[in-house]
Amino acid sequence: MRIGVLTGGGDCPGLNPAIRAVVRRAETYEYEVLGFKNGWAGMLGEGDAERLTQASVSGILPLGGTMLGTSRTNPLKKEEHVQQVQENFRRYGLDALVAIGGDDTLSVAARLHERGLKTVGCPKTMDNDVRNTEYCIGFSTAITRAESAIQRQRTTVGSHERIGIFRVFGRDAGYTALYTAYVTNIRCVIPEYKVDLDKLIHLLVEDKRSNPSNYSLVILSEGAEWVGYETIHVGEADAFGHQKKVNVGDVLA
Repeated sequence: MRIGVLTGGGDCPGLNPAIRAVVRRAETYEYEVLGFKNGWAGMLGEGDAERLTQASVSGILPLGGTMLGTSRTNPLKKEEHVQQVQENFRRYGLDALVAIGGDDTLSVAARLHERGLKTVGCPKTMDNDVRNTEYCIGFSTAITRAESAIQRQRTTVGSHERIGIFRVFGRDAGYTALYTAYVTNIRCVIPEYKVDLDKLIHLLVEDKRSNPSNYSLVILSEGAEWVGYETIHVGEADAFGHQKKVNVGDVLA
């Protein structure tokens, strides 16, 4: 049996360990593994793949990023690209393909599965917003890094007696902001619920007054909104239709 593996979308800690796990597990069954370069781009044209073995993935466990490279290529935008992916399945003799990525990468894998290709999705997103899974690669690191950064800013915000505003991942889901707020014991605003701005400001001012160091903090998901404000999009959409969002932290400030 021959298995393909690719990584798509943004990079995050945990991708290389996931690739390594696929290879090591496959070799216990004497399966062959091919790694496709730069996400779905590696499945276009004549394909771009390399043989992966335990030797080639040795030492990548503690490394960030992805040894296979990544991209935001969306083959579903053109039927000819879908056909190229299907042809490369046959050309490389793949029995199955493991796609490691978030909503966008896995949505492509799901559509290809509907067309008869055997695909396996491995959820990777710092937003933790892939449905039907409890844990996504990259999420725990997003929380620990956000928590660490915010805790280091407490003395600075307190020294200037300000209200500190932090923006974290979360285009459409507030898991990262919510969990970070939980472990840092501060307030948060998430996309799932529009807060009353006057009430939020009142709470932050009261938090500041009741704090002996005279400061308060709040975390915003990048897609957070409040009554009377909707997310502002700018720039061209990417291959999956996503536009950049105006910095909601600047808007609140």
